[in-house]
Amino acid sequence: QVQLVESGGGLVQAGGSLRLSCAASGRTFSTYVMGWFRQAPGKEREFVAAISWSGGRTYYADSVKGRFIISRDNAKNTVYLQMNSLKPEDTAVYYCAARSGSAIYTGATSYPYWGQGTQVTVSS
Repeated sequence: QVQLVESGGGLVQAGGSLRLSCAASGRTFSTYVMGWFRQAPGKEREFVAAISWSGGRTYYADSVKGRFIISRDNAKNTVYLQMNSLKPEDTAVYYCAARSGSAIYTGATSYPYWGQGTQVTVSS
């Protein structure tokens, strides 16, 4: 079992940056694949990025590739999402998610553990 708490959301102008953090409880954080998802009003939750337990493998949605960077610090039980060159279409609630094992999946149903979400709003 792992509990996740996101932070770092807020209001930013287009072209700006934000860094989201997700703090995890539990001693087995380093064995989990971690992912970030987002959900805009009226839309389905979509995959943003994921990182392997070691941090050696990362995967991004095409819409954020080259702008967002996912990383993790297993000593701090924390995963990060650095978001650069933000666009109004990045506006959404951003969720941190975790799954055990080594495979990276992009489907939300593959992740059993979720945080409560943090709002990111990008103004034009």
